[in-house]
Amino acid sequence: MDNMVEVKNKSDLTSIGANPKEWVCNYADFLYQFAFSRLNDDELAKDLVQETFLSALEKIGTFKARSSEKTWLTAILKYKIVDVYRSRSSAMQADNNQNKFFEQQDGHWKVEARPKEFGIEHSTALEDKEFQHILKYCLGKLPKLWHTVFAMKFIDDEQGGDICSKLNITSSNYWVIMHRAKLNLRACLQKNWL
Repeated sequence: MDNMVEVKNKSDLTSIGANPKEWVCNYADFLYQFAFSRLNDDELAKDLVQETFLSALEKIGTFKARSSEKTWLTAILKYKIVDVYRSRSSAMQADNNQNKFFEQQDGHWKVEARPKEFGIEHSTALEDKEFQHILKYCLGKLPKLWHTVFAMKFIDDEQGGDICSKLNITSSNYWVIMHRAKLNLRACLQKNWL
């Protein structure tokens, strides 16, 4: 416990390894990629990285050397991303377009909307750069909230309950969003990949 040092003044920074002058050079690319992979918005990712650095500078007096600078900066960025997720969830407007895919009486696929084979059944297909490019394109076409929920689930590997809590959405909304995101991704992939 004695190795946890709280920084009282900025002159103590070098003794615990904090070096704000090197943050942009050392961590900007990593933090940008981290934010972009979760938000799929170039400008917003850049803004959040800048906000992360500013917040870190404001809070540097409380930096504890329990983790590396990179881990500390990433944690600050994660909180900023969660704030974006929350703002997106509060702007959510329900869209009832699922009727174009399913029969109303029994919930089965409509004949014209049934999924087609993607032709990616072999294990190396997901490594194909062209497919990755199309998948990224299709993810970018999702409404922001849907992309957010999908990214939290499948990129950040968060549990549904945690996503609902962070975004302040109900479990029902979560499942509707996931369902619609998957349907839209499927439709986009079928249109652009096949």
